[in-house]
Amino acid sequence: MFEPGKRLISAGYRVFFFLAGAWAVAAMLLWELWLAGLRPEPYAMAASEWHAHELIFGYGSAALAGFLLTAAPNWTKARDASTAFFAVVSGLWLAGRLAMWVSSALPLGLVALIDLTVLPVVAGKVLAMLLKRPKPPQMLILAAIALIWVADLFMHLDWLGLMPGAAFTGARAGLLGLAALIVILGGRVTPAFTRNAMIRTGREDRLPRNPMPLAAVSIAPALLAAPALLFGFDSLAAGLALLAGAIALLRVALWRGGWTLGQPILWVLHLSYALNALGLVLWGLSGLGVEPEIVPEIAALHLLAIGGIGGMTLAVMSRAALGHSGRALVAPRPVALAYGLVPLAALLRMLGALVPGLYLPALLAAGALWTLGFLLYTLALTPVFWGAKVSAAKA
Repeated sequence: MFEPGKRLISAGYRVFFFLAGAWAVAAMLLWELWLAGLRPEPYAMAASEWHAHELIFGYGSAALAGFLLTAAPNWTKARDASTAFFAVVSGLWLAGRLAMWVSSALPLGLVALIDLTVLPVVAGKVLAMLLKRPKPPQMLILAAIALIWVADLFMHLDWLGLMPGAAFTGARAGLLGLAALIVILGGRVTPAFTRNAMIRTGREDRLPRNPMPLAAVSIAPALLAAPALLFGFDSLAAGLALLAGAIALLRVALWRGGWTLGQPILWVLHLSYALNALGLVLWGLSGLGVEPEIVPEIAALHLLAIGGIGGMTLAVMSRAALGHSGRALVAPRPVALAYGLVPLAALLRMLGALVPGLYLPALLAAGALWTLGFLLYTLALTPVFWGAKVSAAKA
């Protein structure tokens, strides 16, 4: 194998953060073509369901795998996974994307088996590391991964004809599971990274505050919302999401986000966490019966998916890739631009839901901004994913 290819599959942040960026571009371009009327449809499910699945579970599983397989060795001081392991798991992920794309030509049971394999393999590897030094907050992350996997299973059970109507529930629960992970992980790294940056400048007062009681009362309902939805308690899920989002907004207000405005790699964390929280609030309100014209569910879901989940995963993937490759924690200009394009895509997608006359133009424009943002990220960090490490440099 040629040297750049060997480097790509030598670490979780390399292969999976590269695949996540590439698939964010490719999957959205395919959806844009469908919206524009150019509609190759080799998949067995409705186009909107394929789109939702591939950006929630396809993109989401790559981002999660990269994060977990990079973070777990640091948490536990365990040896990193082998190159062979990364090659196999990334191959399974790619097989899942191909199986979903050509699912009309395959037995749907086989499609489900291929697609549902990746997260258990990753979670099993991470669990083996965590069991050496188990800590409750990290085990909560695996619980959220299990919820996301069950949500994916719901979609496949619908397509197999075993649970008609479950695909929509599964997609929404998958989003809630990812949002819960952002409440947990974003709530840990955003104030910590901001505090560290402030201290490096010599600041000793008015640092970010992250009270543990507030963290607990945002994390618990965020984690419970997805299973409540999966078990059919829609109103309870909405109430839990509303509570989790409201408390998360209070938390982010304590993290001194204004101080970060000149540092894109920091302010994107604050903005994405806030949009994730706002998305939970709006989805909760829509589920509790607020007038659909005021809070359309589809608008809330896309704010959550694009601005919250898309923005935070982009932020964490780029920061981790720079840091673990020995580069300074300063976002390259194309990546900093991507940080701004993704929340703009979320706002445009919401506009399409709120103004019927702008529906298709807003969708196409939002998709274009998302695609451009992740294309900039992927191209700018290609030397990080495929190239050699550089001498450590701290921003």
